[in-house]
Amino acid sequence: MTVRAIGRSFSAQPARLAGALLTVAALSGIAWYLGSPLFVRTYKNESLPSPAPTVGTSAAFAPSGLIAAPTATAAGARVLRSGELGYVDAIHNGKGAVQLADVGGQLFVRFEDVMLTNAPDVHVYLSRETGGKWNEQTSLYLGPLKATNGSFNYELPATADLPSYQSVVVWCRAFRVLITWADLRGP
Repeated sequence: MTVRAIGRSFSAQPARLAGALLTVAALSGIAWYLGSPLFVRTYKNESLPSPAPTVGTSAAFAPSGLIAAPTATAAGARVLRSGELGYVDAIHNGKGAVQLADVGGQLFVRFEDVMLTNAPDVHVYLSRETGGKWNEQTSLYLGPLKATNGSFNYELPATADLPSYQSVVVWCRAFRVLITWADLRGP
């Protein structure tokens, strides 16, 4: 069949032309959804939250004899464990540090100056296993990936049993594939 015959076939039947255009549009949309994340970069630079100030309980007398107001003190962030993002393959990998941090009693997973490859539907988990392995039933879901580049945090519930978690896993749900992971080691 020649190009001219195909053109006449579509011009003679507008429903065919509309169907073909809808098919092309749908396939283009699917291709964009699946392929574009590999080229799209997202950026977020979020600082680690400041600890809530604690009020000192002892009051001091000022030189004038009046009682001075208690001063607020801030405890610094303490890194409990950390690791480096790993290389899976040429398409799925990450670079940068991941930390478990304690900020005044609040626990966070911190991605520090990272660069990850993107994919559709990417999510972050704390895993009880190492080497990029994880199990949905025993892992702690932290949420969707906030960005592919930069620094950002995920707050952990106070009830999280930190010693049982051995790694942070970044997983693509759409293709059920590991993007990257970081095995966590002591300070």
